Amino acid sequence: MKLALIGGGGVRAPEFVRGALAFAADLKLDEICLMDVDAGRLEVIAPLCAEVVRQAGSPFNIRQTTDLDEALRGAGMIVTTIRVGAEGGRVLDERIALRHNVLGQETTGPGGFSMAMRSIPAIIHIADRAEKLAPDAWIFNFTNPAGLVAQALHEAGYRRVVGICDSANTAQQEIAGWFRVETQAVKTEVFGLNHLSWTRAARLHGRDVLPEVLHNADFINRTHLRFFGPEVVQRQGMFLNEYLFYYYFREVALERIQHEELTRGEEIQQINEQMFAALRGLPPAEGLAVHHEYQSRRSASYMAYAESDEQLRRERMQAMVSAPLQHEVGGYAGVALQAGLALTQDRPLRIGLNVANGGAIAGMRDDDIVEITCEVDGRGIRPITIGDVPEDAYLLMRTVKRYERLAARAILERDRQLAVEALVAHPLVGSYALARALVNEYLEAHSRHVGTWV
Repeated sequence: MKLALIGGGGVRAPEFVRGALAFAADLKLDEICLMDVDAGRLEVIAPLCAEVVRQAGSPFNIRQTTDLDEALRGAGMIVTTIRVGAEGGRVLDERIALRHNVLGQETTGPGGFSMAMRSIPAIIHIADRAEKLAPDAWIFNFTNPAGLVAQALHEAGYRRVVGICDSANTAQQEIAGWFRVETQAVKTEVFGLNHLSWTRAARLHGRDVLPEVLHNADFINRTHLRFFGPEVVQRQGMFLNEYLFYYYFREVALERIQHEELTRGEEIQQINEQMFAALRGLPPAEGLAVHHEYQSRRSASYMAYAESDEQLRRERMQAMVSAPLQHEVGGYAGVALQAGLALTQDRPLRIGLNVANGGAIAGMRDDDIVEITCEVDGRGIRPITIGDVPEDAYLLMRTVKRYERLAARAILERDRQLAVEALVAHPLVGSYALARALVNEYLEAHSRHVGTWV
């Protein structure tokens, strides 16, 4: 099988390729084609990917191309992880929002909308070419904001596209690690939207162990649940997606981000620039070591501002910097490869994905893209039945889904006023004057990528 990685010049590509080694035999994988519009980055990253494969005995080939059609033609599986506008676009998204005293996180609120303006047209183009060149392939989209991108693709008529996000399965992984069992031994029930989801049950050997771990201070402190504190966690009675921090503690998040010298985007931009400069000209084997070091630095500061304990924050960052890179298949690679194996080789799997609701969550429309636990096998993807959910979670879901639907339409139609309506609907904006100012500034800042809007 040929696997096309669109965005193959990205900094995470070597980890994806390393993860694919564990699936190569079962997937009958003979080629990963790395495609990227940035030829310079591809020339740096592709040799690292090839070195990963060479060190493993070359079970499949690595090819690179800047031609989308070449990458897609004949692919049995497609993974999309692109960033239109590169890190500079993210920096603009964050800084414009922060100037208006609203969160500028890249997937949540106005920052997420701005990224979606650039992401959605590009992913639709990829999906359109894939239908012609690889009609039997599933597309696993990790391009952010994954839920909104998936909603737009669904509304545009594309059906073999799945939104993936590693955070959808964090509860399952953390609880499995806590009890020292295989991940699939824990049967979780996840519901919500991308970066806005809850886990309401986690069954191990038929027993729901979630209430037990949520009342265990050690478990809370070893996971991102410490961001929320035990009182909030226990009041909710569910495992919370880390991005709910931006809703439940929005003033705290905003204040801490504003007090940082660099935004997350500026930090990532700086790290990546240093990394690519360091990698150019190095032999691939040496380059891999440098790449691992920089990726550890990048991971170290992920949501670091959410730590309320400054000492814990420093210790966490130092531990992550000094810890060796984990070789287990995690992150978006693990989600995409596991789901791809289940679909193409009929290997039953239970996993959190972003798919059409289809009646699974009561009160949500059938064609709402939701983040939900799914059963996956050779017959396809089926979200489990969730039914009714707690009212506060349901109302937040409905509010954000209204924003997503309006935003998807606005981007597909390039409608400026509809974009304003979308941001007004978002709980982190909620003002016409603010929404209008944000939309106008984002359209101007990204005009090269988004074109003319009416």
